Amino acid sequence: RFAVSVGYWKDPYIQYFVRQAKERKAPEINRGKLACYYARVHGVSYLIKAFLKKTECNCQIVNLGAGMDTLFWRLKDENLLPRKYFEVDFPMIVARKIHNIKSKPPLSKPIMESHSGDSLLIDSHSLDSSRYSIVGADLRFSSDLEEKLKKHNLDIHLPTLLVAECVLVYMTPQQSSNLLKWAASTFPVAMFINYEQVNMTDRFGQIMIENLQRRQCNLAGVEVCRSLDSQRERLLLNGWETARAIDMMKVYGFLPQADVKRIEGLEFLDEKELFEQLMQHYCICWASKDSSNL
Repeated sequence: RFAVSVGYWKDPYIQYFVRQAKERKAPEINRGKLACYYARVHGVSYLIKAFLKKTECNCQIVNLGAGMDTLFWRLKDENLLPRKYFEVDFPMIVARKIHNIKSKPPLSKPIMESHSGDSLLIDSHSLDSSRYSIVGADLRFSSDLEEKLKKHNLDIHLPTLLVAECVLVYMTPQQSSNLLKWAASTFPVAMFINYEQVNMTDRFGQIMIENLQRRQCNLAGVEVCRSLDSQRERLLLNGWETARAIDMMKVYGFLPQADVKRIEGLEFLDEKELFEQLMQHYCICWASKDSSNL
C-alpha cells in the first residue's frame, strides 16, 4: 500500500484492503524493500500476462495463499480476465477479504459485472461467481483443497496457472512437495509461478531468518531456499517438465529501464550494496507441464 501511494506502480484497489501505514521506514529499508516489491509485482505480472496471452485467456488462474491480493480487479481493468480466477487462503483471511468486498462497491461491482448465469453465492468463508471465486482452505491438505475448488467449478482440463508468492516457504518441504505434486498430476497443461527467498544459507540469509524468528515468524520450508538450483530441483522432482529460477536482481535488470529510472528517482538510496543483497535473496521460479504444446 505504501509503495503504491508513493508511485512505484498503480493499484487503485489496494486501498480498500489495507490501511495506509502512518510511520515511514528508514530510507534504506524503504527503497530496498519497495524496489524489491516493485520487481516482484512486475516480474510475476509479466509471467501471468504471458500465460494469459498464450492461452488467449481461455484458462484459469489459481492464486494460492492470495491474502489481500488485487490481481482479479487489475486484470479485469485490462480486459485480461481468464475464464475463471480462484483465490485460496485460510478461512480467517478469506472471511476478512469477503467482508471488505461486500462492504465496498468498487470491489463488489466488478465481480457483479463479470458474473453471468445463476445467482452469486457468498457466505462468510467463500464467494463464488462465474468468473471469480474465493475458497477458504489449508494448502497443506491438497485433497481438501481439490474438493473445495471443484465445488467452485475448477476445470482440470483447462490450461491452469498456479501462483504462490511467499507461501511455500511457510510449509514444511514435504507439504510443499505434496502441493506441487498434486498440481503437476492434476492439470495436463499448467504453469506454476513461485516467488520466495533464495540463497538463505549465507550470512545475509541467516540474519533474515533470525529477524523473522524474533517476530515469531517461522520459515518451515527454508531448507528448499538454499539456492536457485534447489528451487528448480523441487519443481522437477515433483512432476513438472521444465523449471527455471532467477534472482530478483536479474529480474530488476530485465524490467523496462525507463521505468526503473523513474522509480529510482522516487527515493534516494546510497546503500546500493544492501539493496543488491536483498534482491539476491529473493527469486522467481516458474515451471510448466504442457501436453498440448502451448
